[in-house]
Amino acid sequence: MNQQKPNQELYNLVESIMAEARRQGATAAEAEIGTGTGLAVTARLGELEKLEHERDKGLGVTVYMDHRKGTASSSDFSTDAIRETVTAACNIARYASEDPCSGLADAGLLVRDVPMLDINYPWQLTPEAATQMAIECETAARDCNSRIRNSDGCMVNTYAGEHVYGNSNDFIGGWCWSVHMLDCTVIAGDEKGMQRDGWYSKVRDPDDLESTQSVGREAARRTLARLGSRQLSTRQCPVIYEAPVASSLFSPFLTAVSGSALYRGASFLKDSLGQPVFADHVQINEQPHLAKALGSAPFDNDGLPTRNRDIVLDGVLQTYLLSVYSARRLKMQPTGHAGGVHNLVVESGGDSLDDLIREMNTGLLITDMIGFGVNQVTGDYSRGASGYWVENGELLYPVEEITVAGNLRDIYKKILKVANDVDTRGNIRTGSVLIETMTVAGN
Repeated sequence: MNQQKPNQELYNLVESIMAEARRQGATAAEAEIGTGTGLAVTARLGELEKLEHERDKGLGVTVYMDHRKGTASSSDFSTDAIRETVTAACNIARYASEDPCSGLADAGLLVRDVPMLDINYPWQLTPEAATQMAIECETAARDCNSRIRNSDGCMVNTYAGEHVYGNSNDFIGGWCWSVHMLDCTVIAGDEKGMQRDGWYSKVRDPDDLESTQSVGREAARRTLARLGSRQLSTRQCPVIYEAPVASSLFSPFLTAVSGSALYRGASFLKDSLGQPVFADHVQINEQPHLAKALGSAPFDNDGLPTRNRDIVLDGVLQTYLLSVYSARRLKMQPTGHAGGVHNLVVESGGDSLDDLIREMNTGLLITDMIGFGVNQVTGDYSRGASGYWVENGELLYPVEEITVAGNLRDIYKKILKVANDVDTRGNIRTGSVLIETMTVAGN
């Protein structure tokens, strides 16, 4: 692990923004600063296609004139630019409508000892080395089978950044972070048509990346397996969401229990606190300080500490996800979720994906989702999908151009098992999910 605390210059910059806001008459203020550098390389058909160097920086300032709020941003960190940015925010605040719920978190709620998290592993990767990796990965995929006829390319991406937040309640804190990715997509064809698929590895520490050979071969395997895809007739059947797409089942849940959806009345889980919303064996918790996890963070966008907590226990909803503002709107206590959840963990059992397929016996294995069809007010769910039809516990043939549908209130309660093949490449960490029955619409 490398540097954990951002450069002191960024802390000094936040302090100067607070001083300028006070000088211009703000009763309270907060500022957020982000900087970072990165490299992105794409190779296609064995040659370098694109090379990008990234150098980002930006700051956002929010000021409060009592309960009137104004926000402005800038990518210029000079003294004059900071003064102009604060002036712009103050001018907006003076003419904004009063909102009694706006304002900073109470000082007593702010994190005071910012934990240093194991999430920063900058990678000194040269463009030449990145290009070689991308070519090797794509070549590994293309060499697997003669039916792989084309490629969308292979990308190597590395990025390291710093994040600092502070406010006029005498709080300032920050952290350093990194993320690295290897992503390959290829195209296969036969007499029945063409198919595209891929695979990627995404990590905090470059030493944890899957090898170029592994990513390339998995991209090829998944692409070849889709050749000869068919449609299904409309039916009711059991469904398995493979781990890489299973996280999409839980994203609407997070939206539904977030404060902004609740105070607007735009949630199918309104008034569900303390009520069963999943099958009674489902456990979902938040683990925001996991080492090397992509969702880890020491505090939220309000400066409140993140902490381990149960969100669903034995199927029962334990908490809403509330920022300071949404908590005030709902007359509840904030939970440290300004900006969302950090490492949502859906607890898995001892079964593998193969075990789930055998248990399902006959049904649909979904490996890819298309589009977004969720009504957050009613919970109605309908999305395009592709995957495999399963009979007698074995994959029979690939399927495409189908739609899976239901209502999320029912779907969540019909979850039978969560497998142990947990996908750690995002903020929602879950294994494959077996659902008792869903509607599958086809031809």
